[in-house]
Amino acid sequence: MVVLGLVVGFPLLGFILLLAFGRRMGDPGAGWFGTIAVASSFVAAVGTWIFLLAKHGSNRTQVLHLFTWFQAGGFRVNISFRADPLSVVMILFVTGVATLIHLYSIGYMKRDARFHQFFVYLNLFVFSMLVLVTANNLPLTFLGWEGVGACSYWLISFWFERPTAASAGKKAFIINRIGDMGFMLGTFLVFMQLHSVSYSKILPGAHQLSTGTAEAIALLFFLAAAGKSAQLPLFTWLLDAMEGPTPVSALIHAATMVTAGVYLMARLSPILALAHAASMTIAIIGVITAFVAAMAATSQTDIKKIVAFSTVSQLGYMMLGIGTGAYVAAIFLMVTHAFYKALIFLSSGSVIHSLDSEQNIRKMGALAKLMPITAWTMIIAWLSIAGVPPFSGFFSKGSILEDAFGRNELLWVVGVVTALLTAYYMGRLVFVVFYGKARWQEVTHGHDPHESPRIMTIPLIVLAIAAATAGLLNLPYSGLRFLHDWLAPVFGSSLVSYHLSSTEKVLLPATDAVVALLGVLFAWRLWRNHSERRELEPTILIRGWYIDTLYDKTFARGGTALAKFTDRVIDPTVIDGAVGGVAWLFRWVGGLGKKVQSGLVRSYLLIMVAGIVVVVVYVLVSAAR
Repeated sequence: MVVLGLVVGFPLLGFILLLAFGRRMGDPGAGWFGTIAVASSFVAAVGTWIFLLAKHGSNRTQVLHLFTWFQAGGFRVNISFRADPLSVVMILFVTGVATLIHLYSIGYMKRDARFHQFFVYLNLFVFSMLVLVTANNLPLTFLGWEGVGACSYWLISFWFERPTAASAGKKAFIINRIGDMGFMLGTFLVFMQLHSVSYSKILPGAHQLSTGTAEAIALLFFLAAAGKSAQLPLFTWLLDAMEGPTPVSALIHAATMVTAGVYLMARLSPILALAHAASMTIAIIGVITAFVAAMAATSQTDIKKIVAFSTVSQLGYMMLGIGTGAYVAAIFLMVTHAFYKALIFLSSGSVIHSLDSEQNIRKMGALAKLMPITAWTMIIAWLSIAGVPPFSGFFSKGSILEDAFGRNELLWVVGVVTALLTAYYMGRLVFVVFYGKARWQEVTHGHDPHESPRIMTIPLIVLAIAAATAGLLNLPYSGLRFLHDWLAPVFGSSLVSYHLSSTEKVLLPATDAVVALLGVLFAWRLWRNHSERRELEPTILIRGWYIDTLYDKTFARGGTALAKFTDRVIDPTVIDGAVGGVAWLFRWVGGLGKKVQSGLVRSYLLIMVAGIVVVVVYVLVSAAR
């Protein structure tokens, strides 16, 4: 359990020392120090896994209690960390992928004026995510939850000199506050019903909840997850998160922030298992999000925006798994997605780095010969996310779709169509960027693009190997379902098992493979010699279904109009009027008193005599009665 403390402690130590001495370490010293801190955390995570692997059953849940955070009466919240199969899976891929992103960043951010500050934020980001996934109670989870939110604001707006970057950081921060309201209300409701916020008590005690209460808790926490994991209607911030440096996009989209919502819902699976209507709602929103984002991705021209919509779509698949009770499948997809999405972003960053920060895919082309490592690693990432066998996405996405079929055939149909779109839009990206005619001459001013330095390509190669082979973690064969067997004790009876016939068990994976290959074929036929096809890129998809525009006109502009109306009408008329009215009232009363207080003794004697007469008359009348 001391090793678990080191998992969280190394990035924290890295953050503190970089904050104090990072400027002196300089470039690349600060980058190497931050990378070593996170790599040390990964080694400690492996040690934690080995420690739990030697144990069995309930002994695989261990709690490290450090101290009492705060106490109010009988309510106590501890700083305590939880090591169980679920948290170990999270810390392994979070620290592993984050280490590679840190290493890549040393090359990508070279000569940046705030090089050391970038790694300060990265180390704090990883620390916050590790707190989130290892916390043993909801308030400590919320501390990590807010930590990744704050770091995302700093990192997305890292190049704050750009108005778009500053705006994107604020947008991410504000939209996530909406989800945070759901987290807080859900926590309050859990405490009211179960008198605890510790996972050690609320998870085994979830059966005490009524169905209605479980539904409410599940939906409140899903609101929180919809903010962090970018589900409809709160996904628009993730599309603008690309304004940050590309390694930030990789870290947010692949290994940290966006996976937090999926993790939270999986952690609360005993409550979700009681909330059937809420679970179905989650599944429906998840699959709609996946489809809507995939459709939008087919028409984008910004390489990072294509990948951003792809992330939203893949997160929708994970929520589909959560909603259908396929928690292991959702975590499996989360792990494989971390590998191939980090690879896609870092490969995109390699292209952007080579083309002097150009992100428009129509100004690229024919880069495969000039950047062979970047091209081949991107192709592996494409085949993985497309679900082409035997790459990892075929197994992880296939397990999601199988469970969706068992729950509701319509969910499966939408999921399969989305899989076709995924293979297509990623193929479009690959062919337009790496093949066809060279269109980058104006961008590079006559200089040929070149392969990125080794410090950037080594992480690409490692991630490519992981993306291609991660399906081995959970093969759908008896004795080879390693991830399922590892996680099953955590989810227990919450896992839903759907009975599929022998024919369905053969046809469903076969359908997945055919659909993936069809998407690849369509991309090849339509885009191998084209960089632009207006008929396949309608404006509504380019503009992301106008969802952001709708929000801008209703909430942003509506809020601005309301603020102006308040400034012009409510503030001077109602608020100032009320304050002025109170002042006038007291001035009027004071005026009456002023007439009485004349300063003349004869007036005061007259009033006194009149008062005596009134009292005498009152006494006489009372006596007569």
